[in-house]
Amino acid sequence: MSSERYRYAIIGTGRPWKWEGATGFGMAHPHWEGFRDTGRVDLVGIADIREEAARQFLVDEHIDTTVYTDFRTMLAEQKPEIVSICTWPHLHAELTVATAEAGVKAIHCEKPMATTWGDAKRMKAAAEANGTILTFNHQRRFLEPFQRARAELTAGTIGELKRMEAQCGDMFDWGTHWLDMLFFFNNETPAEWVIGQIDSRTDNIVFGATMENQAICHFKCRNGVRGLLITGFEADLGTAIRLIGTEGVLEIGWDNPSLRLRAKGDTDWRVIETQEGIHGNIAINRACADLIHALDQPGYKPLLSVDHAIQHTEVIYATYESSRKRGRVDLPLEPEDSALIAMLEAGEIGPRLNRD
Repeated sequence: MSSERYRYAIIGTGRPWKWEGATGFGMAHPHWEGFRDTGRVDLVGIADIREEAARQFLVDEHIDTTVYTDFRTMLAEQKPEIVSICTWPHLHAELTVATAEAGVKAIHCEKPMATTWGDAKRMKAAAEANGTILTFNHQRRFLEPFQRARAELTAGTIGELKRMEAQCGDMFDWGTHWLDMLFFFNNETPAEWVIGQIDSRTDNIVFGATMENQAICHFKCRNGVRGLLITGFEADLGTAIRLIGTEGVLEIGWDNPSLRLRAKGDTDWRVIETQEGIHGNIAINRACADLIHALDQPGYKPLLSVDHAIQHTEVIYATYESSRKRGRVDLPLEPEDSALIAMLEAGEIGPRLNRD
């Protein structure tokens, strides 16, 4: 086991969720705590355009390091090898591209990827061009209910997977997790086409990013498995995620017990006991350790790789595009904007609908 230490830095701080002065989840805190707990990093700097926020981060975490208001200066002076990007989504692309071009070995970025499809692709391209390991914090892949569900699928407990269903509050902020999980369950198989519709009759902004109020997304993967995500207004499937096979059904629920299945021969639902639920920062600790493992072992692909995140991100933007073109979108997706934002700005949908 390697004992090499890595120079680590953070871009974007903030206070933890529901703390006084919090404007988000303050994800810099669990990022730092996850990397710290590996025992393999030295925090060499933090950057935030609000110096007081960065200094408050040091107070909250009882640590000391150099504070910057310009992330580029920090990258140039401290030359970190790992960087966490914990800003709101509209800044992810600019920060990720610049950090990769600065020669940083690994970036762990908050989700969702970016606020346009073109920016998401730019992030991936920049990482590949500069040899940077790029991961996104879809940390639920590391939690026991999802790991156990995947193990049951692999074991054939419900037969051959045929359909995946999920439900949540929105497609972009929460849906990025659930779509990511559907691709995880289907062995990262790429999607072939997407058809969907969105409703945005009221303003809905989450962490600076525009969301729909209600949506339906239906897609087909190359292996024939279908996926369905419904979001927002009256979205209720009776569970969070449902996996349907040729010989049974497996469900991941919102509450404990969070995992149950009904397979061939079962007369009722069978609970699969787990020690963990579907939330918990222990998953972020595991994500940080996995990224360091990727640095230690060249060729190892981290579980939260950009190669995985880009697939479900394309489905999100293809859903918006399907709504704009009023038809199925065959992948790869060509338009690089966000059709949701474009339609809102043009008054084609939304509270300022142009009815002329």
